[in-house]
Amino acid sequence: MSNNVNYRRRRDGKNKKKKIILFSSIVLVVIVSGMLSAKYIHSKSINADASERTNNNEIINENKVDAAPKEELKLDNSGYLTAEEDPNADSAAFVEKYLYEQSLGKMPEGADGHKVAYLTFDDGPSESVTPEVLKVLKEKDVKATFFTLGKSINESDRTKELLKEIVKDGHAVASHTYSHDYKYLYPHRTVSIENFMGDIEKNNETFRQVLGKDFVTKTIRFPGGLMSWNGQDAIKEKLQEGGYSYIEWNALSKDAEGKTKVASELLEEVKKSVAGREKAVILMHDASGKDETAKALPGVIDYLREQGYEFKSIK
Repeated sequence: MSNNVNYRRRRDGKNKKKKIILFSSIVLVVIVSGMLSAKYIHSKSINADASERTNNNEIINENKVDAAPKEELKLDNSGYLTAEEDPNADSAAFVEKYLYEQSLGKMPEGADGHKVAYLTFDDGPSESVTPEVLKVLKEKDVKATFFTLGKSINESDRTKELLKEIVKDGHAVASHTYSHDYKYLYPHRTVSIENFMGDIEKNNETFRQVLGKDFVTKTIRFPGGLMSWNGQDAIKEKLQEGGYSYIEWNALSKDAEGKTKVASELLEEVKKSVAGREKAVILMHDASGKDETAKALPGVIDYLREQGYEFKSIK
C-alpha cells in the first residue's frame, strides 16, 4: 500500500510539472505573439505615417508647381537705352522733322551749327557683311542705326545673334519692314496702309521674339524711301497716330544704285553727298553682297571726322 501511495505521489508530481511547463509555454507564446503583434502594428503605423507624409509632400510639390510663376521671356536688350537716356543718340522725331523741313527748302529748326553724321545701314543683318560693319564701328568707336528686315533676321540663328550684337554694341535698331516687298507694300505705286502697317507689326513681333517681349522701336524707314511712292499723306497720319517716326536720308554712298562700285568709289559718293550738310543722314547697306560698303566704312568715318562731324544714332 505504501508503494501505491508513492506511485501516486510521483505521478501527481509529474502531472504537475507537465501542467507548469504547459502553462509556461502558453504564457510564453502569448507574450511572443503580443510582442510580434505590437511590432507589426507599430511598423504599419510608421509606414502609414510615411505614406501620408509622402502624399502630403506630393500635394505640396504639386501646389508649388502650380503656384510657381511661368518663366517669362528674358530681355537680351536690358541695356537698350531710349533716345533721352542715350548720349550717343538723337530722337527720331527730331531727325524726321529736320529732314522734312530741309526737303522743303527751309532752314531746319534744329540747325544749330553743330555737325552730326548719322550712319544708317539698311536691309540687314547678313552673315557676311554685318559682322564686318560692326567690327569697324567698334574699332572706330562710332554708333550707328540699323534699319533691319524681319526676313533677314529670320534667315538663320546667326542673323538673330547679329541683331543681339547690334543692340549690345550700343547701336540703334530700327524697322525697315519685314518683307521689303514693293509690290505688296506699294500696289500701283501707292502705299497700302493695311499692308504696310501689318508688315511693320510683323517686324515688331520678330524684334520681340529675338530681343525680348518688351523691346520697342518706333523708328522706321520705308523701303525705297517714302518720297518714291504715292499716298504719303494718309500713311503719315497713320504713323503719327502710332507714335512712329520715319527717317529718309540726305546723303548716300550709292552702294545700291547704278553699277557696282568698289570701296574707293563709295567713299567719293559720300564725300560729294555730305558736302554742305550740317546734319548728314547717310544711307548705306549691310545686306549680303555689300562687302565693298564694309571695306569703305573706315575711310568714310575718318573723312567725316576730319570734316568735324560727330556721330550719333537715331532712336
